[in-house]
Amino acid sequence: MVQLTRIYTKGGDKGTTSLGTGKRVSKHDPRVAAYGTVDEANAVIGIARLHAEGELDAMLSRIQNDLFDLGADLCRPDIENQEGLRIVEAQVERLEREIDAMNAKLQPLNSFVLPGGSPAAAYLHQARTIVRRAEREMTALSEREPVNPAAIRYANRLSDHLFVAARAANDWGKDDVLWQPGANR
Repeated sequence: MVQLTRIYTKGGDKGTTSLGTGKRVSKHDPRVAAYGTVDEANAVIGIARLHAEGELDAMLSRIQNDLFDLGADLCRPDIENQEGLRIVEAQVERLEREIDAMNAKLQPLNSFVLPGGSPAAAYLHQARTIVRRAEREMTALSEREPVNPAAIRYANRLSDHLFVAARAANDWGKDDVLWQPGANR
């Protein structure tokens, strides 16, 4: 278990931070940007949970914990080293099972869905777009440095999960706000 005895260390006062390996990098390093964006998504999911109940809240709770795992994974560039916490395929598969279970209760879409409807859905759509940004940052990083492939798959699947969860939060799609192409011409 992690134990935090001091919140501030002053180690970043000159614009650098430590990765999980102890290596110091700039705070705008692409790896730091990727796991910082994952943290941002986690915060928005926390807001969505204020409006979620039951199984949706339970799923979001599991995802929040996974996102800390993902941040821990991303902060260690030495992906061959199995000592670090890594996203594993079972986490991706769990997201897929949850997507399939939620999607089975939804009517097929005849239009794109606009972010909105219920507060939970709006925040889940916001989290979805942040996860998409994290995924872009992770794939860009993977072109320069090693990134766990399961971590990238997890981010990709998570954005789909959050989309379907937003529909579930909108009374199983009944309160979805649908795009009306050209409606304001």
